[in-house]
Amino acid sequence: MSQTLVPRSRSFMRRAMGARSAVWRVDGVLLVAVMALSVIGTLLVWSSTRSWAAGAPTGMVKKHMLNLAIGWVLFGIAALGDQRTLRIYAPAIYGVSLLGLLAVITPLGSTINGSHSWILLGGGFAVQPSELAKPALILMLAALLAEPVPGTDRPRPLDLLLCAAAAAIAMGLVMLQPDFGTTMVLAVITAAAMIFAGLRKRYIAGLALLALAGAAAVWLLGLLKPYQIARFTAFINPANDPRGAGYNSTQSLIAIGSGELFGKGLFHGGQTTGRFVPEQHTDFIFTVVGEEFGFLGAVAVVALLGVVLIRGLRIARRSEDRFSAMAVGGIVCWFAFQTFVNVGMTIGIMPITGVPLPFVSYGGTATFANMLALGLLQAVHIRERPF
Repeated sequence: MSQTLVPRSRSFMRRAMGARSAVWRVDGVLLVAVMALSVIGTLLVWSSTRSWAAGAPTGMVKKHMLNLAIGWVLFGIAALGDQRTLRIYAPAIYGVSLLGLLAVITPLGSTINGSHSWILLGGGFAVQPSELAKPALILMLAALLAEPVPGTDRPRPLDLLLCAAAAAIAMGLVMLQPDFGTTMVLAVITAAAMIFAGLRKRYIAGLALLALAGAAAVWLLGLLKPYQIARFTAFINPANDPRGAGYNSTQSLIAIGSGELFGKGLFHGGQTTGRFVPEQHTDFIFTVVGEEFGFLGAVAVVALLGVVLIRGLRIARRSEDRFSAMAVGGIVCWFAFQTFVNVGMTIGIMPITGVPLPFVSYGGTATFANMLALGLLQAVHIRERPF
């Protein structure tokens, strides 16, 4: 009996010590930056929802903090795991994400804010499968492109075709919702993966032309809803319809501009309290930053997101294998694109799309996806050896 217990106890101790050692090897700068963004996001959600949320003034922020708590648990699980095993399970993870996207377009799906993108779970909770499709697609593309042509760093033609097919299926299901913002994110992830894999320049140019042709087809075939078309046309000149399609753009600029250099202070934003800008706790949360924290606060938030991106690029550069490097690179491009689009649409340099600000905006499924991706970054960093 003692002979069987001793090896088991030693095995348990080795796993415990291994987990403890992994904790000390995390990227502290990246971790602190995300923690700071989470705290700032919680304050902004509280400020933007306290006047109207159920159970005000803390009803919505309590739910946000619960989402964050679950997200940090998911982060810990992902960070302590071995990212190399994800290469084996990537097809299964991708397949499950497709099942979620398919479930949305069945009677199980529900429409919120014009997009049929949700599955209601009851108790005020809902899941958005398109958010989880982002990390799933990244893992699938990284697994497909992890093996280049022998003797080169170029991807194999068959792998490129499989990547294009995987991305097209996911993007097609998301467009059926329709969710153009998430479709753009998936397209950027796919393009980034192929570029990182060493795709030749002429093929990159061909993909760009194909993407433009696809966008034109979506427009000409009427696959976009009228309100989505109105958002794009209002982006060109929101003053043409300040109370209609251009309302969000106009009000977001007013809110950000009114904060000036130092802001009006937390909970003291007139635009935020009056709910002049719709969805200020999700897609337009950057307007709360600009109004209540001012220009300096907005710069601080962007700087923290910049730290996340820079540390992610550092991890990608020092990854121990091609799969890890490509997965991390895809995550960085995902966060970078969403940050640019979200901030850009509030300051008038991008069309309005439903894309949340990573680690700041309210949202359960988006938070879970972000934290899982962050955990993968840390898992790669913990096992980092120059590749």
